[in-house]
Amino acid sequence: MYPRNNSRHNFGLSFALALFCVSNSSGEDWPQFRGARGTNYVPDARLPERWEPNQYAWRFDLGSFDVGCPVVGQGKVFLLSSDPQTAQRRIVALDLKTGNAIWTRSYDAAPNRLHARNTYGSSTPYADDRFVYVAWADSEHTWLRCLTHDGDEVWTRDFGPYVSQHGFATSPTIIGEYLVLLNESQADQLPDGASPGVSRMIAVRPDTGETVWETELTTTRVCYGVPALFVTPEGERQIVAANTGDGLFGLDYETGKMIWNQKVFTARCVSTPLVVGDLVLGTAGSGGGGNHLVAVRPEGNTAGEVYRIDRGAPYVPTPSVAKGKLFMVDDKGIASCVDAASGEVHWLQRVGRNYGASPIVLGDRVLLVSLTGQATILAAAEQFHKISSFDLGGPVGATPAYSDGHLLLRIGDELCALRLP
Repeated sequence: MYPRNNSRHNFGLSFALALFCVSNSSGEDWPQFRGARGTNYVPDARLPERWEPNQYAWRFDLGSFDVGCPVVGQGKVFLLSSDPQTAQRRIVALDLKTGNAIWTRSYDAAPNRLHARNTYGSSTPYADDRFVYVAWADSEHTWLRCLTHDGDEVWTRDFGPYVSQHGFATSPTIIGEYLVLLNESQADQLPDGASPGVSRMIAVRPDTGETVWETELTTTRVCYGVPALFVTPEGERQIVAANTGDGLFGLDYETGKMIWNQKVFTARCVSTPLVVGDLVLGTAGSGGGGNHLVAVRPEGNTAGEVYRIDRGAPYVPTPSVAKGKLFMVDDKGIASCVDAASGEVHWLQRVGRNYGASPIVLGDRVLLVSLTGQATILAAAEQFHKISSFDLGGPVGATPAYSDGHLLLRIGDELCALRLP
């Protein structure tokens, strides 16, 4: 870890304080992966020390294990499920308070190669106050669809063939007035006979699906993080993202032109990049290790590296941001708390097991859920304190979501809702 001095950047510190104060509150929708602001932090939620299966407010059988996360809009839960044999995708809408099914829409798709931990229902939808947006791909098609909250299809786009050794897993997001999709394809480590794909960042109009701009990116290995909004001190908007070929990079919001990039990664980017004050953070790694977290500070058409963390950096899970701190768990069970502005490590402790889901911070507690469904609750503090650890009763690959007092957990083939006090 290599921290650098940040004291001269007052804008970043004040912006960071504003961000930490307006994270998701209990009554808000959860429109996208990791919540409205992408921090995975709900300051006024209260998480119990443990719970039993009979304490869930409702449980819904989805019929398959998938790793895509639920989202919430206008009192409805939306998520993807799939048939592991046929690759059929299903968009499912449930009532948040009761768990009753409202509608399901099914779409046929062609089977394709997947990583052992990936599934056909691996993407997380985006739900605004009118529509729900979903994405998936097979070798011949990359679909982006818009449906109403009643399940009526508004528009569909097909962005062509998808090339990957691990399968599709990226998710759409609304940034400002645009619907944005990081459409990464593969050029390295291709299967025999496969041709390299083309990676692009795509911005479309949410109500029509009309393309606003497309920007070709450096194609190496497929990366999966959800893009984010970065605002410069001068008020200029950028769309920031992470991949292996370009590193951390920023695109002009209006045109998609690349403004800056810093090639800071030597491996695949799976987690979602974070904007914390005037810093942009991302991680990269592999199943065999070599993970690294890097923070850069964009300035004009460049970005300088501010700090780097190698020990305890996650590959798949994305850090959560709460009260100026990063709460992280790496894929092999090392949890840590890091100062988001400087990279100073407050604590680093092994909690055990393997992880794919991102931590979620609820009030003053951090919830970690392992791939085998072991829940571990830690204090969200600068001193390490383990509160509890217990079994949820099934495997978990999806990051939990939270809305209106409901903690949503995808456990095995079920979506479970725990009503919090």
